[in-house]
Amino acid sequence: MGIISTILGMIGFGMGFSAGLVAGYFLLIYCLPNDVKDPEVRPLVEQSSEFLQTLMPEIPLWIKNPDYDRAICKTVKQIAEPIIAEQIPKYKIESVEFEQLTLGGLPPTFQGMKVYSTEEKELMMELGLKWAGTPNILVAVKAFGLKATAQVIDFQVFASPRITLKPLVPSFPCFANIFVSLMEKPHVDFGVKLLGADAMSIPGAYRVVQEIIKDQVANMYLWPKRLEVQIMDPIKAMQRPVGLLNVKVVRAMNLQKKDFLGSSDPYVKLQLHDDRIQSKQTTVKRNNLNPEWNEEFTLIVKDPQVQDLVLTMYDWEKVGSHDKMGLNVVHLKELTPEEPRVMTLDVLKNLNPDDAQNDKSRGQIVVEVNYKPYDEAALASNVGAGEVEKAPEGTPEGGGVLVVTVHEADDLEGKHHTNPSAHVHFRGELRKTKRLRKNRDPRWEEEFQFVLSEPPTNDRIHVEVTSSSKRMGGLRNPKETLGYVDIHLGDVVNNKRINERYNLIDSKNGRIQIEMQWRTAT
Repeated sequence: MGIISTILGMIGFGMGFSAGLVAGYFLLIYCLPNDVKDPEVRPLVEQSSEFLQTLMPEIPLWIKNPDYDRAICKTVKQIAEPIIAEQIPKYKIESVEFEQLTLGGLPPTFQGMKVYSTEEKELMMELGLKWAGTPNILVAVKAFGLKATAQVIDFQVFASPRITLKPLVPSFPCFANIFVSLMEKPHVDFGVKLLGADAMSIPGAYRVVQEIIKDQVANMYLWPKRLEVQIMDPIKAMQRPVGLLNVKVVRAMNLQKKDFLGSSDPYVKLQLHDDRIQSKQTTVKRNNLNPEWNEEFTLIVKDPQVQDLVLTMYDWEKVGSHDKMGLNVVHLKELTPEEPRVMTLDVLKNLNPDDAQNDKSRGQIVVEVNYKPYDEAALASNVGAGEVEKAPEGTPEGGGVLVVTVHEADDLEGKHHTNPSAHVHFRGELRKTKRLRKNRDPRWEEEFQFVLSEPPTNDRIHVEVTSSSKRMGGLRNPKETLGYVDIHLGDVVNNKRINERYNLIDSKNGRIQIEMQWRTAT
């Protein structure tokens, strides 16, 4: 019986499995939709910006969002039009105008990037740029009363730009200016359609146009010349602090109930107007309409005549954004320096004095503020830090003062001892820093001045780091060289100031930081 039941079970399984497959097949066929349409095939240029973003995320931003294309092209026009206007009189051309300018659908590629570390407040990088694009450039040229339209095609650019973001500042976008220079003459290749024919196919025209473009671009932007694009006012961005504002958030009273169930969970956010970096915040007081904090904060003040202390109160929420309960301001120009002042402020809906919503009571906040300006002598010593001063009276006419500051060195290593001292050799004169015993990373911060009758454009300065020992064990090797560097002074004269860290020759890993200034009377 066991064998028969086993056989019958296998037969039943086989029949059931087969019947299931057949039923599933017919269900699949009958359940398939019969209203399937052929996919719509359209060129990419006809697709919407949203569709392109989901389909091809790697395409250029100016294709995904036309605003990028318009912004970049507008910037290109603003840069190119003054240059063209300056050059066309040489060729008897009345005007050159852009009728159409778009970037096309191919992005530029960067073959590499090199970032330089300097001792200045800047970010310097060099790029290997290649762009073989398909831009649409249509230019109208007027000359001798006639107008001709030329189209630029097959545009290619190979360049090595150096981009410097300087100075770096503590407010967004974290730099005030962009400086762009070319480290070598760029390669620019393109065709020009004029009256339906390629003008670059004329014998000799291609080479002549190439050389003219290279020379003109090199004359304007080849290093050390550069294009400057101002992002923000560097004076405002680099404005130095003039004092400190001590703020003590004491308490709040009679606040509004914000939560549907319960009261409110208030906290206060403090910041100076137009300065989000220094934003401070108190702790959260749960279920309290009369919270007491007694918390102290310190903010850096740059301009007390303009800046205001903004106090904004929020109701903390576990989920979602925090509800704004109200705000008020303290005008710093109304504070007496070095005099603490306790203020009771109304919590307002907004800062519009004519808004009727501010008549409704939202509670009060008590704060204690004390503005402490910096000492005037300290401010005077810091003014112009990083800038070049004028030479003192009595400096030879046409000459100036070369100021050499030896800041520090690192990773020095002597064979027998490491007691470093820096020796500055210039035009037969020798100046020495103090000797620091047993120090591989010395910091000298010593300044030397050389009064010169003419700029040292073709001179160089020799800085040598030596180690000496006066102990009995060092009699066999009383002095040894830890490394040296020769610095050409042409860049110092041209730039007025350089501050670099140099690798020491004849040293394994040693480096030295030297700042040099060329001060003139004018």
